[in-house]
Amino acid sequence: MPEKVIVTGAAGFIGSHVVEALLARGDIVVGFDNFDSFYDPDLKRANLAEAMLHPSFELVEGDVRDAAAMRRVIDAFRPDAIVHLAARAGVRPSIQDPALYAAVNVLGTTVLLDAARAAKISRLIIASSSSVYGNDATPPFREDEPAIHPISPYAATKRAAELMCETYAALCDWMRIISLRFFTVYGPRQRPDLAIRSFTRKIIAGDPVPFFGDGTAERDYTYITDTVQGVLGAIDRTRAQAPGHEIFNLGESASTSLVTLVTLIEKAVGRRATFERLPVQPGDVRRTLADISRARQHLGYAPSVQVTDGIPRFVAWFRESGIGAASAITAARG
Repeated sequence: MPEKVIVTGAAGFIGSHVVEALLARGDIVVGFDNFDSFYDPDLKRANLAEAMLHPSFELVEGDVRDAAAMRRVIDAFRPDAIVHLAARAGVRPSIQDPALYAAVNVLGTTVLLDAARAAKISRLIIASSSSVYGNDATPPFREDEPAIHPISPYAATKRAAELMCETYAALCDWMRIISLRFFTVYGPRQRPDLAIRSFTRKIIAGDPVPFFGDGTAERDYTYITDTVQGVLGAIDRTRAQAPGHEIFNLGESASTSLVTLVTLIEKAVGRRATFERLPVQPGDVRRTLADISRARQHLGYAPSVQVTDGIPRFVAWFRESGIGAASAITAARG
């Protein structure tokens, strides 16, 4: 049977893909987004262009920190489940404005949890991050790691949000909450500030790529379709899940160094990169690698797009979307 689902952060990179996947399987979706100016709101509206044409989708503009707005949308829609993806993202920007990150990621999550509690909405999926593991966890990272030594405000706010979920699950013995630790997600519509999109744009344009450290830092890059499959699996699990709070990693379970990543982008673009050498940035972890055995077992999670396939797919989208056209013209003139 179709379900009714609220998706916060619906106009973002991951959110818009989740919305489309829910609509494709026949669910009824309300997207909730404040179109924050962290990056161009017009890009976010473009992310939802296809969903806006669907009869089973409705967009509500609002801020997750606004308790009255959250109560209104939940009370009006009475969802079967809520997928909470709205967040202030980014490790480095969080160091510049930690109070804002705490307000959006911790207070915003608390506001949503409390509105769900008041409306007796029992099924919630909350976006967390691999950043919570910091540099102390031993790869591959398991969900039972303590994760008590974050090295950025962003990571700290995501871990705090997880703990708030744990608290609400303990206080409300009917709530079924899943926190999903996303590992570096990429693919069509990726945020402009993230490495793969930024590097692709700069290499096409012939601009120097900012290269932090010696290039040995490694990330578990996860293609968007695999992440979305995990989110849908989590939604489905909450139908039968016992009350409580669970945490799952959603990664590819493979690490790729910065050097290898740039080489893959160069190959897909057909152009060599030039580099701007920079020191390692505060807050950046050395390596991420997900143990996904728990997600495989309980969510039916089965990632299938390796980074060697995903990077060419992303570059093809980047070119076909026209986003890189101006950069390509600039590069050709140069």
